Amino acid sequence: MSEALSQESVLFETTNGVLTITLNRPKALNALSLAMIRVMDPVLRAAAVDSSVRCVILHGAGERAFCAGGDVRAVAQAIGGGDMAAADAFFREEYTLNHLLHTYPKPIIALIHGVCMGGGVGLSAHGPLRVVANSLLFAMPETGIGLFPDVGGTWVLNQMPGEIGLYLGLTGARLGAADACAIGFATHHVKDDDLPALRAALIEAAPATEGEAEAVIARFDQPRGDSALLAQRAQIDRLFAGDTVEAILAALEAEGSDWAMTQAETLRHKSPTSLKITLEQLRGGKGLDIAAVFVREYRLSQHCMAGPDFREGIRALLIDKDQSPKWSPATLAEVTPALVESFFAPLPGRELDLSVNAG
Repeated sequence: MSEALSQESVLFETTNGVLTITLNRPKALNALSLAMIRVMDPVLRAAAVDSSVRCVILHGAGERAFCAGGDVRAVAQAIGGGDMAAADAFFREEYTLNHLLHTYPKPIIALIHGVCMGGGVGLSAHGPLRVVANSLLFAMPETGIGLFPDVGGTWVLNQMPGEIGLYLGLTGARLGAADACAIGFATHHVKDDDLPALRAALIEAAPATEGEAEAVIARFDQPRGDSALLAQRAQIDRLFAGDTVEAILAALEAEGSDWAMTQAETLRHKSPTSLKITLEQLRGGKGLDIAAVFVREYRLSQHCMAGPDFREGIRALLIDKDQSPKWSPATLAEVTPALVESFFAPLPGRELDLSVNAG
């Protein structure tokens, strides 16, 4: 995988004890590359033990995105070229960074506008303060590329009420700011135009605690608005309660409403393997601590990289753009319990080691 990206793909500025990290690939919707991860990680580690740094702000350059996700196209191309080490390095180092953010000793404030998907969720969801703007477009769309909702998605989606997290993980449904607030992804909601002023106010106040940061954000906080998703919770809880993907599909088809049939059709276009491992990932991951979540997701990532669906999903969505992936296995019936179980198998000699983040 190319390491050509320079430090300019991530910008760092420390003013008045506030470290501001700017994802700076606006033309690529700030997609997160391995090079960016490798630049961010040591800076965050140094700031964690630097007594002059009081808090961290994370945001994305440009008007269109906080971060549209990991640079999965680069990962798929590397694997296609025989560089399996690239898949190991990308997911290992991304998840290590995500875990660092989750356990960070100082307040992290994510200012999130525009597209925030996949890897962008991993950068933002693990901090205590997640401020979304009106333009937010949130999704975990990984089942459509032969993957699963990773970057701590096991933990993030299982924090959401009822079966909403499972619904989002299986379908990749897209949400706006009101929905993101209602289900707990966002802690605050501001106008897009107010983001620069909020960032300036945070730098001026230099908050050293979550409470101090919240007091600044409260001056800009806007009403959440009505959540269409939360209004559907009873329906989602009922229709996505099945123990298998087949049972969920059957419930949707039996319901027969326009909404239910749309969800069923969406599921039919996803990777059957991804759907089944995602169901097991989320249902079997409830109650795991965050370190166990990432160890388990790393196993999943490497088994996905070794299979055909990830590269096929990236081909269909991002390379050829024909939107017609040929999944293998092609049907849910062919994805046996034994196959699902194999994706969770340990990786002798190369498990994810998070001891670097201990303490």
